[in-house]
Amino acid sequence: MDPFLESLQQSALARFIGESGSLLGYPTILFLHTLSLGTIAGLNAGVDLRILGFGRGVPLGPLGRLFPIMWLGFAVSALSGLALLLTDPVTRLHQPVFYIKLLLVALGVVTMQMMRNRVFRNPSIDSGVLPPNARTLAVVSLCLWIGATTAGRLIAYL
Repeated sequence: MDPFLESLQQSALARFIGESGSLLGYPTILFLHTLSLGTIAGLNAGVDLRILGFGRGVPLGPLGRLFPIMWLGFAVSALSGLALLLTDPVTRLHQPVFYIKLLLVALGVVTMQMMRNRVFRNPSIDSGVLPPNARTLAVVSLCLWIGATTAGRLIAYL
């Protein structure tokens, strides 16, 4: 075992989160992690589906205002994820599915920013004309967020 990871796992903060039984410990942090990942993945899915042609009555341009909320969801998810990792880094950092989740989230965030830059900052967005790669980005984004969510759930079982 790695002494550094063991010391993290035995730290006061990690023990409070994982072992205190306090509602402010593990349950609240897990709730925040789930809610924030649901926010980032859910809002991305809504934007992606709109780009793919669902909900044509909803103007695409105003959906650009959702990106700051997605970034907030990512920040809360990252912080709460780190707090959850503290409770068992010895096990989690030896699980391939943990790294798969991190990779999928990282690629999802990169794709989200590409979508913002290439689609939502495009002057032709109000005319309804999408850049050629918009649909490809939307499909990739959907796959990445579904994969990240699935991998995250599998962490508890593998």
